[in-house]
Amino acid sequence: MRDVNKVKKRIEELREIINYHNYRYYVLDSPEISDAEYDELMRELRQLEAEHPELVTPDSPTQRIGAPPVEAFGVVEHPQPLLSLANAFSYEELAAWHKRVSNLLGGRQFDLVCEPKIDGLAVALTYVDGLLVTGATRGDGYRGENITQNLRTIRSIPLSVPGEAPPRFEVRGEVYLPKAGFKKLNEERAKEELPLFANPRNAAAGSVRQLDSSITARRPLDIFIYGLGWAEGKAVPNTHWEIMQYLKSLGFKINPNIALRRSLDEAEKYHQSWVESREKFPYEADGIVVKVNSIALQQELGTVAHEPRWAIAYKFPAIQGTTKLIDIGINVGRTGSLNPYAILEPVRVGGVVISSAALHNEEDIHRKDIRIGDWVVVQRAGDVIPEIVEPIVSRRTGKEKIFSMPGRCPVCGSEVIKPEGEAMHRCTNAACPSQALERIKHFVSRGAMDIDGVGEKLCQALFEAGLVKDAADLYYLSKEQLLDLERMADKSASNVLNSIAESKDRSLARVIFALGILHVGEQYAELLAEQFHSIDQMAEASQEDLSTIPSIGPKIAESIVAFFRQKGNRQIIEKLRKAGVRLEREKVKEAQSKELPLAGKEFVLTGKLESFSRPEAEAKIKALGGKAGSDVTRKTSYVVVGTDPGSKLAKAEKLGIKTLSQAEFLELLDKAGGKLQKLS
Repeated sequence: MRDVNKVKKRIEELREIINYHNYRYYVLDSPEISDAEYDELMRELRQLEAEHPELVTPDSPTQRIGAPPVEAFGVVEHPQPLLSLANAFSYEELAAWHKRVSNLLGGRQFDLVCEPKIDGLAVALTYVDGLLVTGATRGDGYRGENITQNLRTIRSIPLSVPGEAPPRFEVRGEVYLPKAGFKKLNEERAKEELPLFANPRNAAAGSVRQLDSSITARRPLDIFIYGLGWAEGKAVPNTHWEIMQYLKSLGFKINPNIALRRSLDEAEKYHQSWVESREKFPYEADGIVVKVNSIALQQELGTVAHEPRWAIAYKFPAIQGTTKLIDIGINVGRTGSLNPYAILEPVRVGGVVISSAALHNEEDIHRKDIRIGDWVVVQRAGDVIPEIVEPIVSRRTGKEKIFSMPGRCPVCGSEVIKPEGEAMHRCTNAACPSQALERIKHFVSRGAMDIDGVGEKLCQALFEAGLVKDAADLYYLSKEQLLDLERMADKSASNVLNSIAESKDRSLARVIFALGILHVGEQYAELLAEQFHSIDQMAEASQEDLSTIPSIGPKIAESIVAFFRQKGNRQIIEKLRKAGVRLEREKVKEAQSKELPLAGKEFVLTGKLESFSRPEAEAKIKALGGKAGSDVTRKTSYVVVGTDPGSKLAKAEKLGIKTLSQAEFLELLDKAGGKLQKLS
């Protein structure tokens, strides 16, 4: 009897917790736990109720699909309920579902349709005589909120459909906010000192549930239609795959990654392919949906506990988790920047144990109101360094501490300053050991001198052994010195020395970037290499000279002048020169570049390009001898105008600079490419 009472108490506790988080998630759009943790709570409740069916009550979260609709919008009755999906968290669970379906169908074979499971807001769109008449949220599955006016602002939702559509029908889809739109929206809200959205799903939900539809219209919402709810007055295809193609022909947007699969193993391969490359999605997806293809078999299988037997959500490994922030540590970067990082109680997220996470800078920590001792939401995305999304304010005890940057460098003890206009605090000591080692690591990296075989571990070993105190010392290493290092064999030592020797002939742009000048990234290094024949000429340039170069502003110009003013930096350059590192532009390439089709032409891009990304477009321009500028000046030859152009278009028109449409730009590249082939 005591055991049953204990189970009953746990069930009641779980229901209370889940109802609270349902309210936070569906009504307030402000979750406090990750989806994975919520799923685990639901799984435990379902299991306990399955073991004790006498304890199941009509108001249990397992007997509902979502949260009740908000009455302010008006209520829409769903003719057919919008069901939620059961979840599979492993191949074994997916296989068990597949076996149950097979058994219910008497062993008959069936195809499967797979598509990404978008992390957005489910809606139902009803069309009558070709026109959109109602758009509603899922709500509790039977009654949803009438958000027709808001959904009409989403441009990917057709307001009318062709005459061949059924007279009355309903489609179901997932409204979502693309990752790029989410980032931009939160940046705008941060500037206005408004609360930030926790994730794209909450941003999408908050956007479509605005009482003022003009707010919805300003947000870049999108939708993928994932199914047909019902149809009257006209026959529709008899498989889900054919229905999706049919809906596409009517003008509805369906996910381009939807796929027809013939077996369980093929569905598993589809799932695994996206587990490994889920970051390629321009939207958030937390798994795939697997459906039985035949509509007749779907109807035969029916539903159980408000879930269709014929479909299942096969989740990706969790990328969010909650844990405690024990402390905030400080790393000192190669430019002297003090970089805070979170020291966490270890937590498993996405199959990896996380014990630290990025915190960016002090301003970001205070903007998110992250405090030492907080419980926090941690996110891991692919190979990206884990980061803290937000603190869980409701779990604070009052013992948490507000973080502030130290006044002294934690490595060398020198004074720390925060330059005006910058977000980062910096160590003032150019000889700080952390800066020296990080500068060496940067020097050998792929985008810089690309010295194969000299990675972070070898840089550290050379630095700690006192063999390399700055990047130029690499060129003075001997084989004997390398062989004295632990685990360094004769052949490995020879390969390292050969790689170092080969790097002496790297381009001037790579050398400039490798020097680690503050604010000078790869693109600016290329721009500077085009303007100056050598490092010496660049070192002699004044701040005024540098500021006249398109895209080089006062901040970068000041940083370059300051770099060459430092005696230690000039000594490194002299050591590189004596070692035989090329510090001037390659003459042969300089002569050849003048013969290229776009030589002497400078292009500025504005707006979004449809055919390729901005970096790809700039690479094509440079390959044909042109320059890619970032600001419109009188020296600009052409401004290429994409969709949603910015202020650069107006500036070009004011200065009388020639503009090119995307089609004209492609035509120009094709012609230049043809000339290049003739030259070669």
